[in-house]
Amino acid sequence: MKELKEIRVNETNLILDGNKVVGGILPMKIAELTRTITVKGDSLIDGPTYTAKLIVEGGDVEFAGAVYSQKEIYINSDAVGQTIFRKSIASSVAVTSRASNDRLICCSDINAKQVTLKNAFVAGSIYSDEVELEDCVVIGGVFASNTADMKNCIVGTFNAPFVSVDGDISLLLPTAFSQEKIQATATTQLSNLSLADLGGLFKGSEQAPDSGRIMMDIDADDIRTTLADDMVQKTLHSYTVVGKVLIADLLDSDKFQNHFLLTAAALGSQLLKSYGLGKDASGNNIELTPELIADFFFNILRGKIIVQTLNGTLNISQIMRD
Repeated sequence: MKELKEIRVNETNLILDGNKVVGGILPMKIAELTRTITVKGDSLIDGPTYTAKLIVEGGDVEFAGAVYSQKEIYINSDAVGQTIFRKSIASSVAVTSRASNDRLICCSDINAKQVTLKNAFVAGSIYSDEVELEDCVVIGGVFASNTADMKNCIVGTFNAPFVSVDGDISLLLPTAFSQEKIQATATTQLSNLSLADLGGLFKGSEQAPDSGRIMMDIDADDIRTTLADDMVQKTLHSYTVVGKVLIADLLDSDKFQNHFLLTAAALGSQLLKSYGLGKDASGNNIELTPELIADFFFNILRGKIIVQTLNGTLNISQIMRD
């Protein structure tokens, strides 16, 4: 990021373009509760932010503190650059980013009534009434009280009454849930990465032979459960590969370092400095940052890094020896 000019916040509506805001943007009087913040170019807000509406028009933008908006957090569809939220973000109405050329990185959770994201990396989870994701990576979970619509995404897990999927959908955890049966297009491919050698792939090493992507069948891997008490009866669909994962755990899947890598993604840039994956295939120390972890998962999402398919055979004698 280029050198930024320090600015003092004392206006009702604030426009940032090449500015650094020290101490964040918080209202000091009643008139500032309705303040709109517009970011036109490279800017850094070094603290928490409270605004009636936040608009990012482009540039490399970083929010170092938590962000709350009364109405909306909005990134223009034609924005170019990278927008980073280092801590959690929330809105009473919506968080929206449909920009194909602006990389959105959220290092913690997102909480809003409606969340619509494209080309975004979320290290935490999404909590919303309605979620729409396209070409996104969510390390945590997608938790919607109404609908979740996903196209070409990697997510930790999901749980929503109504779920629709399209394209390549990959899960990082063994199980996901919906109340109604998933609505899938004819081109949908659902898979699970809980036994993929993510640590080896991140290092650039050869994948372990007993690791890989588990291809899922939305009908065959659907376990339907009915939960009931004296007043309410509810049906839950579980899409799971937990049986395969339990067997594989006997073969010491911890060597894949998947849990470490996924946990590291949510630690934040300060804690990441205390952890490492050792050295890569070239003998260099591996740096863990939210940006590099985001690049890694987007390379998997877009096919630049190929995860091998898990071999379906299992050597029982090896389990007995272990």
